[in-house]
Amino acid sequence: MIEVKNLSKSFGDKGVLSDISFSVPKGQAATIIGRSGAGKSILLKCLIGLVKPDVGTIYIGNKLINSMNFRQLQDVRSDIGMVFQFGALFDSLNVYDNISLALKKLTKLNNEEIKNRVNDSLKQVEMEDTQELMPSELSGGMKKRIGIARAIALKPSFLFYDEPTTGLDPIMTDGINRLINKFQKNDEVTSVIITHEMKTVNDVADKVLMLNEGEIIYDGQPDGMNEVDNSIVQQFITGDSTLV
Repeated sequence: MIEVKNLSKSFGDKGVLSDISFSVPKGQAATIIGRSGAGKSILLKCLIGLVKPDVGTIYIGNKLINSMNFRQLQDVRSDIGMVFQFGALFDSLNVYDNISLALKKLTKLNNEEIKNRVNDSLKQVEMEDTQELMPSELSGGMKKRIGIARAIALKPSFLFYDEPTTGLDPIMTDGINRLINKFQKNDEVTSVIITHEMKTVNDVADKVLMLNEGEIIYDGQPDGMNEVDNSIVQQFITGDSTLV
């Protein structure tokens, strides 16, 4: 379970998050949506301990991460798989080394076990036989899949996705959404997905959090958004800029 209580964050005089509270039950997937600049990325950085909130508490599992030191945070992060917006692969490393790097740093697996884990994760994202390829040889969609393979190789209890379908065509977007659902159902992980895509919301989310100017203006199921009497919510759903 993920639980956030009364979280606020400012940078100087600029308030970014204001009194944010929500929970994501174990085994569920929550999408966080909102306009650019709404605070989504800062909230995600707070969840993984890269940014400390000014006030409020964050529990990942049953662990309060706010006051943890670096080593304690690393222990928590070893149970979190992170999928970055553009894959975030190291250009100088091939696919195998990109995936095995975290396994070498965060686990006690031996070389043979690491090899098996890498091969298994690549198989799950349908990217077998790409171990020797360099990032420059991969398409955008392939990089996304390799990024997911790297995240699931740790066999985490939590998966965090930062705009996993950005820059992809509708077919590739559907493929990534199917992968998110696959790992959600097979491994019963707890997931948080930052997205602008309503298709992703409808395809993968158990619950939706919508941020606007640092505040939650919707916390509920995807199909409940259509009934909300809020022009900002409706504008995001429809993409109609004339709604006020």
